[in-house]
Amino acid sequence: MLTIAGQEIRSRLLIGTGKFSSPRVMAEAIAASGSQMVTVALRRVDLNDPGDDIMSVLDREKYMFLPNTSGARDAVEAIRLARMARASGGGEWLKLEVTPDPRTLLPDPVETLKATEVLVAEGFKVLPYMNADPILALKLQDAGAAAVMPLGSPIGTNQGILTRFQVAIIIDQARVPVIVDAGLGAPSHAAEAMEMGADAVLVNTAVAVAVDPVRMARAFALAVEAGREAFEAGLGRRRGEAEASSPESGLGFLK
Repeated sequence: MLTIAGQEIRSRLLIGTGKFSSPRVMAEAIAASGSQMVTVALRRVDLNDPGDDIMSVLDREKYMFLPNTSGARDAVEAIRLARMARASGGGEWLKLEVTPDPRTLLPDPVETLKATEVLVAEGFKVLPYMNADPILALKLQDAGAAAVMPLGSPIGTNQGILTRFQVAIIIDQARVPVIVDAGLGAPSHAAEAMEMGADAVLVNTAVAVAVDPVRMARAFALAVEAGREAFEAGLGRRRGEAEASSPESGLGFLK
């Protein structure tokens, strides 16, 4: 069971709601994923409107909504979006995204930390999307982040965990859940993150743009479960030399 800020969440797979061909396909894919927590971009959804394309197909009693500040270019914009979300019924939970460069969509570490400090002080449960920077991860935890969300590779690239070395350090030092976010383009990438000891992963593009998003969502769910199971079972140590899996003694009868 995944626990963030005291909240138990049964699935370690978080799903984004962007880029799907239709709200119906999105709803079916999310259902197939078994995910309990879904992210919604505050710029794309009206949390107060039951007739909104996303709100009309997702049951708020069934899913935990995690509003995100996608599109915010600095801390001021992100804080403003967060406050608007809470005022419109979005609650205290927030995926903080501050991405000033629309070409790379890489998060701004300075503005992310600044916004985290302000929003935590205002009572938000902040899950910041961040570069895979172990020092920044520690500073965000010190600032009160409920979890940290290091990127595997830039958003939407499907390149997997290019930041593996840094993510491993973040996991090793973490005092809050680590959710690997962005760039996970295949179920094997999600399994890799979970085998490393990540507490959860967040996936959007890989599912939304698949030929069959529903089956892809199911595949990611299986991969997350398998990766977590392998981590808890204890993976064997990597070795630089071969080691026989069968005894090398007692073969004298062959001579």
